[in-house]
Amino acid sequence: MAFVFGNNPALEKRMERLGVNEEEISESFIRSGGPGGQNVNKTSTCVYLKHLPTGLEVKCQSRRSQLLNRLLARHILLGKIEQRIRREKLKSQSEKAKEARRKRRRPEKIKVRILEGKHRRSVKKSGRKKIHEIEVA
Repeated sequence: MAFVFGNNPALEKRMERLGVNEEEISESFIRSGGPGGQNVNKTSTCVYLKHLPTGLEVKCQSRRSQLLNRLLARHILLGKIEQRIRREKLKSQSEKAKEARRKRRRPEKIKVRILEGKHRRSVKKSGRKKIHEIEVA
């Protein structure tokens, strides 16, 4: 069953911008629990959505109307998809920046300082050798 957007073109545009098709969303309805009396027992107002390509799931039962819950669930799902896309984009940017930092050329003075430090450590370690380890020349 395809969702009818009705008078909510913003949701349709948002889905289009994110590249989410209605066919990619699995939708089912569950009987809500909690306060509401007979209405809760008779109607399935809780909406469960699953975006099949990403595996993201949303459950919405904040309103007594199934139509409103369907709309809210889609907004929540699209928010989660946007958040995932943003996170992946930031991750790739940080990996690129890390690689650039790793590959940048070091100034000559820093190279010299690093080599001097290595030489000092080697001298210190050679001074720790035991007497029988030292070669007699």
